[in-house]
Order: sequence, then structure tokens, then C-alpha cells
Amino acid sequence: MPEVISDSLAERVAEIERRLAIGSDPRPTDWRGIVGMFPDDEFTRAWIADVEAARKVDD
Repeated sequence: MPEVISDSLAERVAEIERRLAIGSDPRPTDWRGIVGMFPDDEFTRAWIADVEAARKVDD
């Protein structure tokens, strides 16, 4: 027995698959989009220092 799928459902699934495809994000990557994302507090400063220290170890 053949599988019956509505055209509407098939089109919706195709659109979802298209959007999820690698590299299909139409938004440009821009560093300015993250400005102000993290609070300027002691925890964030400590976290940034830890990340920078880990990067120096990797170099």
C-alpha cells in the first residue's frame, strides 16, 4: 500500500529541511550582535579571564 502524504505537509517538511541545512542561516555573523550580551560583573570578568588563560595554554 503506497504511503499517502499531503502536498502541504511535504512542502512544510521541505521548508524545514531547507532552513536546517548547514550554512543556510541568512543572518550575517557580526560581532556587534553580541555587544551587551553579558553583564559587566565579577563573575563575567572571571569567566573571560579563564577563557583567555585557556587560549594561552592552547597556543
